[in-house]
Amino acid sequence: MNDSISINQKSPRGQQGGATIADVARESGFSPMTVSRVINGEKNVKDSTRESVLVAVEKLKYSPNLAARTLAGAEPIRIAMLYGNPSFAYLSRLLVGTLEQARKSHVQLVIERCESEQGIYDVFNDLVEGGVDGIVLSAPLCDSATVLELLEKTDVPCVGITNWAPLGKMSVVRIDDIEAAATMTRHLISLGHKRIGFVKGNPEQKASPQRLKGFEMAMAEAGLPVDPALVVHGLFTYRSGLQAAEQLLDLPNPPTAIFASNDDMAAAVITVAHRRHLDVPRDLTVCGFDDTDFALSIWPELTTIHQPIADMSRTAVEILVERIREKRSGRAAKREDRLLDFTFIRRESDAAPKLE
Repeated sequence: MNDSISINQKSPRGQQGGATIADVARESGFSPMTVSRVINGEKNVKDSTRESVLVAVEKLKYSPNLAARTLAGAEPIRIAMLYGNPSFAYLSRLLVGTLEQARKSHVQLVIERCESEQGIYDVFNDLVEGGVDGIVLSAPLCDSATVLELLEKTDVPCVGITNWAPLGKMSVVRIDDIEAAATMTRHLISLGHKRIGFVKGNPEQKASPQRLKGFEMAMAEAGLPVDPALVVHGLFTYRSGLQAAEQLLDLPNPPTAIFASNDDMAAAVITVAHRRHLDVPRDLTVCGFDDTDFALSIWPELTTIHQPIADMSRTAVEILVERIREKRSGRAAKREDRLLDFTFIRRESDAAPKLE
């Protein structure tokens, strides 16, 4: 076990002291060594093992305290990561990057889940009143008007892992969702698809209209009309993907390809296709977005857009620590808009449309 890691003195059970690596090991069913490898972001861990450990981390509110590694005489840095994304596959990548960079940056990390407007308000205020030095926000919290309003009322530095660049003082780490969605759509068109179904994401998240815009932009470039019946609602959840797929495949003239706004929904589309005895990709092409573990855990493996989620969270922590140190030194904190690259990943779920 990495003996440089201690713990945040906040117990999920109301006791003195917090959860330990041993507690996480018992809860997850893996050894403390395996838990340490997950927390330190090491690569030689199975995805299923990593997922089980991260579930235990969340349940126990385990937080590695790296203040013991801070240089003598330096004031320790305490940051918080707030999340509310419904996709565990997305969250897994997010936590890996955040935990790894927190360790490398020698900062104490608190992880909090927020699922409602009131929850956001309460957690945010508790953290600020508790003296947290900075906050990392992931989507969809970055899209919350409540969060943006709270940020303007405090001088606590904040970095968003998001899909847009809101006005104000929050720094952001993002990708170009419009161009990414357009890239996937152009690929489908290049295969010969003309009737392409599109599953939108949660309308309350900024990524949803951006990905739809990229789809529509590429269709317009190719001179292809967008049939309104082929654009259906989703919520970035697996269940919503099931409903969207049923709606699209029930059409009298169903699409030959379906592009879902994230991998969870794309995996659901493949499930519905299999239920209907449709071969993917021979009978139906299915593509996703994000390149989470879902993309590799289904059959066929998913053609998707790789969003570097772990790298985005690592970068967010790096930027936040810089902002905190600027603030402590009396320098004016800079707002940063960091754009990372996406990657088109072709696997086995796409093919040319079947000839009638």
